[in-house]
Amino acid sequence: MISKITMNKAILYYVYDPMCSWCWGYQPTWIKIQNQLAMFTDKLAIELTVGGLAPDSSAPMPVEMQQFLQQTWHNIHQQLGTEFNHDFWTVCQPRRSTYPSCRAALVARASGLEAQMINAIQQAYYLRAKNPSDIAVLSELAVSIGMDKNHFEQQMHSEEVEQQLMAEITQARQLPIQGFPSLVLQYQQQFYPIKLDYQDADTSLDNIKRIIEG
Repeated sequence: MISKITMNKAILYYVYDPMCSWCWGYQPTWIKIQNQLAMFTDKLAIELTVGGLAPDSSAPMPVEMQQFLQQTWHNIHQQLGTEFNHDFWTVCQPRRSTYPSCRAALVARASGLEAQMINAIQQAYYLRAKNPSDIAVLSELAVSIGMDKNHFEQQMHSEEVEQQLMAEITQARQLPIQGFPSLVLQYQQQFYPIKLDYQDADTSLDNIKRIIEG
């Protein structure tokens, strides 16, 4: 997987899934990293990459999986202080299906709104007890960030976006990642896994700087 961006520039890949609870927990630190790296745009570019946590499914999420994820939410809150609205588990019909939200991120990317879509999905899922596995919810979120509903829904069902999703998931899995979220630095045609600390942006920043300056 070699980025289309000029090889003279280092590329930092952020591999994520919009419905990954650890990505939600990591979001404040990820924002800090992006802010710190903004001054190095001449040397380094950031590329968001959807990893695809769970394929399309209309089946209700198994009870065991629901219990596991609920416990994960509690663990993240205890470790990081991240807020979760646990009403989701009673007011929604959970499904183990994150590909729709990944497609929504890709459709938004084409309009330069990927980060806004990620934020909208996370806010809806974790704080407002909405289910981003549902197209209706994703359409509502698309409109909320300024996208045209009809165009969004058309793109969500397009073969082009489906092919893009499958290609990106395949590429993400070829990177040296350990799950989501992950950071990988492409520098001089080599790929380096970047250390993550959910509460300290400097851990990743120092790692990146050592590779580029080393």
